[in-house]
Amino acid sequence: MKHGRRNFLKSMGVASMATTLPLAACTTIDNKAPAVIGNGKMKLSFRPYELKLRHTFTVAGNSRDTTPVVLTEIKYEGFTGYGEASMPPYLGESQASVIGFLKKVDLEQFNDPFMLDDILEYVDSINEGNRAAKACVDIALHDLIGKLVNQPLYRLWGINPDNTPMTSFTIGIDSPEVVRMKTEEAARFRVLKVKLGGGNDREMINTVRSVTDVPIYVDVNQGWKEKHQALEMVHWLAEQGIEFVEQPLPKTAVDDMAWLTENSPLPIIADEAFQRLGDVAAFKGVYSGINIKLMKSTGLREAHKMITVARALEMKVMIGCMTETSCAVSAASQLSPLVDWADLDGNLLISNDIYEGMKVVDGKVTLNNLPGIGIKKIYPST
Repeated sequence: MKHGRRNFLKSMGVASMATTLPLAACTTIDNKAPAVIGNGKMKLSFRPYELKLRHTFTVAGNSRDTTPVVLTEIKYEGFTGYGEASMPPYLGESQASVIGFLKKVDLEQFNDPFMLDDILEYVDSINEGNRAAKACVDIALHDLIGKLVNQPLYRLWGINPDNTPMTSFTIGIDSPEVVRMKTEEAARFRVLKVKLGGGNDREMINTVRSVTDVPIYVDVNQGWKEKHQALEMVHWLAEQGIEFVEQPLPKTAVDDMAWLTENSPLPIIADEAFQRLGDVAAFKGVYSGINIKLMKSTGLREAHKMITVARALEMKVMIGCMTETSCAVSAASQLSPLVDWADLDGNLLISNDIYEGMKVVDGKVTLNNLPGIGIKKIYPST
């Protein structure tokens, strides 16, 4: 292998590891050939894809049956790293904006994919925003370097895969009949995440509780508007065995959120309000903890730093996802042993995943030993 790979093996001590892990077997799928940018050693390609949800997904503010994504690949010396950008409505990105951003990314100027700091600082500097677009490059690069040294990312980071948490399964806002059906379908999960903020909050919780007594995480998606009413509702939720409340008030209501956190009997977790690394310290005292998502953080590199900073500030940490394929969900799962809570079910909500990766076994995030982010390509099931 080339000098970059040998030098990385020496510096990381990977060459001394006795275990050799199998490379992911990849097949190809249908469609259009992706566009290829540049003629250098690293070749970036991308194409749009639409995820089909198994059920209509409703949160405070919107409903949807599909989610647009952009799938990326970075090829280098016979290896391929996979990445993904997912664009739920509130992020403000689209397939067009992601593709427009990726057309500006020139990876051929870099001779060594292991120079992650240099490469990803360059990618971040191209435009303000475009966090999901940046994340799909970051994920593909991390997948690539894991494959080049034939090791899963968790091993390169020194993370124990046995310490993965349980993941919640999300129940969207719906009628009691549909909520009951979804809850029954989620019987294999040990934790549920219930969306609130649609005006039927108590009905939602009571319906779920009529089926199961498992722990519940609550996500309001900024659906409550007044802090005193929010506090009253949080006290009621605490009586129902709720673990924490995610983004109860609008992200702009910083003072009200700090008041609610100070008076709440449950942890209050930042989601929509929390985006990049600089937000972590700014939200100390405003929230009890943060929900890290790769599509907000620009990928794994910054997400790993966020965990370190949050721990230093004694804040709780959750790792979540958007509606995504197993590509982005498996990437986030590599960091899951480092957090308090996980909500890594985005791939389970869709019917046309084209990758296979992390599994949920008895409700627990379970990592495999495939290199990089731990995925292989498959044909969609439907």
